[in-house]
Amino acid sequence: MNREKIIVIDFGGQYNQLVARRVRECGVYCEIYSYKTDIGQIRDMAPKGIILTGGPNSCYEEGAASCGRELFELGIPVLGLCYGAQLMMLTLGGHVCKAPVREYGKIEVTVDKSSKLFGDVSEKTICWMSHNDYIEKKAPGFRITGRTPDCPVAAAEWEEKDLYAIQFHPEVLHTQEGAKMLRNFVYQVCHCEGTWKMDAFAAASIQAIREKVGKGKALCALSGGVDSSVAAVLMSKAIGNQLTCVFVDHGLLRKNEGDEVEEVFGPKGPYELNFIRVNAQERFYEKLRGVEEPEQKRKIIGEEFIRVFEEEAKKIGAVDFLVQGTIYPDVVESGLGGESAVIKSHHNVGGLPDYVDFKEIMEPLRDLFKDEVRKVGLELGIPEKLVYRQPFPGPGLGIRIVGEVTPEKVVMVQEADAIYREEIARAGLDRTIGQYFAALTNMRSVGVMGDERTYDYAVALRAVNTVDFMTAETAEIPFEVLAKVMNRVINEVKGVNRVLYDLTSKPPGTIEFE
Repeated sequence: MNREKIIVIDFGGQYNQLVARRVRECGVYCEIYSYKTDIGQIRDMAPKGIILTGGPNSCYEEGAASCGRELFELGIPVLGLCYGAQLMMLTLGGHVCKAPVREYGKIEVTVDKSSKLFGDVSEKTICWMSHNDYIEKKAPGFRITGRTPDCPVAAAEWEEKDLYAIQFHPEVLHTQEGAKMLRNFVYQVCHCEGTWKMDAFAAASIQAIREKVGKGKALCALSGGVDSSVAAVLMSKAIGNQLTCVFVDHGLLRKNEGDEVEEVFGPKGPYELNFIRVNAQERFYEKLRGVEEPEQKRKIIGEEFIRVFEEEAKKIGAVDFLVQGTIYPDVVESGLGGESAVIKSHHNVGGLPDYVDFKEIMEPLRDLFKDEVRKVGLELGIPEKLVYRQPFPGPGLGIRIVGEVTPEKVVMVQEADAIYREEIARAGLDRTIGQYFAALTNMRSVGVMGDERTYDYAVALRAVNTVDFMTAETAEIPFEVLAKVMNRVINEVKGVNRVLYDLTSKPPGTIEFE
């Protein structure tokens, strides 16, 4: 699929995915690559522009992540952000050192409006700074286009070479006009046309799938979540009855979800899918017996999924492709799309056993962020109720139960989660919160119910607001709603005597508990 694109070179910055997401919001496709990527490969990709991310190191230290001078001599526009800006200056002859005054947080920056980056930006604009080092001396050929009282080179550029460096982070929402700056780079400097649209993606993907699959057969891992549902419908529109969708009910789904999935995608549903439901609850519970470590649970669930699919594939006959609902954050968080550390394994991206009995894995949504998946879903005619369903991880409640998974614990978290979702919807908050769910902690404590002493579990309620699911802030749910959820959970869910509300943002926490 040919498309114009910007590439993000990742130096280990925490906002690398956010940079890519912001570029895509401008209507231009963007991918993330490690700073170790060969310069020849970058040249061959012929990107319209290159963005260098932030990073945790000092660029002048031995062994720090770096790049060669050749990157700036490709004739491709380059924008350096924070560490990327310092590295650009250092590589091209400037001087970077420890700053006399560290800048962190919202800082007013004075910018030169004659710059292509800042033409429609306020002369004094609030930006998000996060640096211990600073550019003490700009590189030859550059002119300073932004400054603060403590940072003499907050922005610099060499317009003739299309090289731009900014010390702050335009990708985060705290930089009030950051979206304008990135858009200016994409359109005014890189001269992109903005061809990245979800309607075009859906049409092009359907055609590409038809060409790739040919007369082959595909087996789709359908969970009923947003990602796998959109992948299934996309595949179905491309190859029709050459696709078989297998829905594995592993006993770790939300309350009544198995029946709801069958109702939508099964024989009586609106889609022409070959649908098979496998009730494998006991099989998964047995595999998980006594297992407490989160990564081990993920791998067990992932591998068991594959085993189930292998068995179903043998019943179906020859299957050429295994279809999975992998999306771009899965790829990057699994360490396959940049330089950031592996946060967690995903059973649908890498880490699969070597003896998987399929010719090839197909991931039609692999390039998309979550909100882009939803847009594709709407383009395909999937009902909004399904498209805007709450995100649900592949390992299911296995990672929303801290510690060992048992059938009894599954019932507890199912019931608590159902109550939580019901009350959030009743309060009219279900479409305003990015993600919300109940998790079961492994903490037990003393309580009093009636005249009896209890020693039961605590349920944690999670709710976050997020644009791209890569960073998230805790949602401010009215206290009366939380109090109602607490009262119902304690009265209606056997084995629970405390309800907690998780205030942790991402970072430092993850959205899921494990």
